[in-house]
Amino acid sequence: MLLPASAVALSLLLGSPDGTYGRIEGDLALRGAAGVTFGPRAPRGTVDLRLRYLQSAGFFATYEEGFGTSSPLRALAFGFELKPLFLGRWLRGLELGSAYPDLLFDSFGLELGVVLSQPAGGAFADRYGLQFGVALEVPLFPRSSGLFVGVHGGLRWSRPTLGGTEPAAPDDRSLYLTVVLAWQQIFGGAAFADAGDKPPR
Repeated sequence: MLLPASAVALSLLLGSPDGTYGRIEGDLALRGAAGVTFGPRAPRGTVDLRLRYLQSAGFFATYEEGFGTSSPLRALAFGFELKPLFLGRWLRGLELGSAYPDLLFDSFGLELGVVLSQPAGGAFADRYGLQFGVALEVPLFPRSSGLFVGVHGGLRWSRPTLGGTEPAAPDDRSLYLTVVLAWQQIFGGAAFADAGDKPPR
C-alpha cells in the first residue's frame, strides 16, 4: 500500500517515532568534517575526525592549516568530547518528538584536549597547551546518519600561560571558532539497543 505524499513528508520531518532517529542502530558513530577555524588572526582550513560511543562520549582530532598566512601557521588538537544530554533525555522519555530540534539539542557537547601549534617562524609543536570548548551540530537530515553543520568554539591556553606567564603572542591565550560541514555514520553491533529486545528462542 502506497502512503500519501503528505504522510511521507510528515514521517521525514518527524524522524523515528522512538525519538532516537537512528542513534542506537549501532554502538559507534564516525564523523568526518571539513571547514574553517577563526582566531586569533587569519582563518585556517580545518579537517576534523570524531569517534563516538552511543552518541554520548568519544575522541576527536582536528587539524588546522593556515597556508602560511595565519597565526599559528598550523595546529593539531586532540582529546575527549562528552555529549551529556541524549541518553538521559531519551531514557526518561523527554524527547520533543521532532527530529531537527531533538538532534540539535542533544548535539550539545563539551570538549577537552591538547593543542599543538606552529607559531610564525617556529617549528611544529613549538607551542602546546590545553583546549576547552563547547559544540553544537545543526542537522540537515532528520536522522543521526547524515549531514550536519558543526559549530565548535572555546579557549586555548599555551603551556607558559597556564603556568602564570603573561601571553607573549596572540595564540598563547586565544578564542577560536570552528565551522564545518560534517557527515556522520552510525555503525557497530547495536548491543545496547538489542540487549533487551531479542525474542526468546
